Amino acid sequence: MATVLSVSGSPSASSRTGRLLRHLDQRLTARGHEVIPLDVRTVPPEALLGADFRHPAIVEATELFARADGVVVGTPVYKASYSGVLKALLDLLPQYALTGKTVLPLATGGSTAHVLAIDYALRPVLNSMGAAHIVQGWFTLDKDITVREDGSVAVAPATERALGQVVDQFAAALGRTPVLAAAG
Repeated sequence: MATVLSVSGSPSASSRTGRLLRHLDQRLTARGHEVIPLDVRTVPPEALLGADFRHPAIVEATELFARADGVVVGTPVYKASYSGVLKALLDLLPQYALTGKTVLPLATGGSTAHVLAIDYALRPVLNSMGAAHIVQGWFTLDKDITVREDGSVAVAPATERALGQVVDQFAAALGRTPVLAAAG
């Protein structure tokens, strides 16, 4: 099966976004995919903010993107856009780091006023990075994600069903994406 890089663009260690991604990773793993989690907040700030392309953490992240067949990108929405820490990482990746890859954009936020952040802020960046196929993304309200005492999450039933469909569509698309030569 495919290798999926699951990227959390949340700057918070206790974020709903990261926990939701790890919850969805389980669904992909159950479908037989290898899932590699990447929490951007764990990349050293000096590497991100100093634009140190040769820093071992940036080199490793670049290699993870290159190795992946598909990428799930999750971010909280701040001021109608994706997180700055995610932007910092995407800026340090090669221009066409997503060439030939299937990408699933996901976002979380406190209000439906931010629902278009995926289409107007995140999708254009992913497209510019050469993604072969960006499947329909999904915005989840913070109130629909409950963190349990054990750290796992419970997702509101309607949201769980919708996320399940989006993740299943992404998983199905992984096998249909043509492999394209890297753009120069």
